[in-house]
Amino acid sequence: MTPTIVTRDQWLAERRALLAREKELTLLNDRLAEARRALPWVRLAQDYVFDTPDGPRRLADLFQGRRQLLVQHFMFGPGWAEGCPSCSFMADHLDAMAPHLAQRDISLLVVSRAPLAEIEAFRHRMGWRFAWASSHGNSFNRDFNVSFGPQDRIDGEVFYNFEMQPLTLQEAPGISIFCKDDAGEVFHTYATFGRGLEVMMGSYDLIDLTPRGRDEAGLPYPMAWVRHHDRYEATTPPAAACCARQA
Repeated sequence: MTPTIVTRDQWLAERRALLAREKELTLLNDRLAEARRALPWVRLAQDYVFDTPDGPRRLADLFQGRRQLLVQHFMFGPGWAEGCPSCSFMADHLDAMAPHLAQRDISLLVVSRAPLAEIEAFRHRMGWRFAWASSHGNSFNRDFNVSFGPQDRIDGEVFYNFEMQPLTLQEAPGISIFCKDDAGEVFHTYATFGRGLEVMMGSYDLIDLTPRGRDEAGLPYPMAWVRHHDRYEATTPPAAACCARQA
């Protein structure tokens, strides 16, 4: 990286020009948020029951007394030694966000297909406090297109990120939003996958402010640098691109 060196006045002129573009993007994001809120809702046809540290709980019980629920679909399959490093990178942001989201009537829930005992062991290792439920005994992950069995593959492709694509993984990341109405019924209101998941990666926003930015061009896949936060001293990269960023 060879920077261009200029005077303070020249820098200020260029920074103001960039500011105009940043404001355009901010206003566009505001309009997209309005359109997102205007999406229709889908009533849940199934009453999912999850394993939690407090015993079996229905999805409606996991709103923690609030009307809105944000679910992180965390890639952690049965028998895995640990959860996905990139999903862990996302989850590292949650505990600090939770009290602020609660003030806007939003609860957080992480869901994985691993059995609860495996989830709890990994959660203890990572030091996380957020709510994490196991969908090991239900079809929640498959129904929301983040877990795939042989029956879900058609000519080698699965339905992920709203289209058929040749995804070879058995588990995939995502975010789903749910809302309760006055009668207590649960509705699915929004979902995002691929690069839409960067909304949970606030570290990336800060990295993007720096001169080197993400600096991922020469890596095997965009998030190859990410480790579990207790493994950054290790020199061995993650075994697979479990949450490699997509368009």
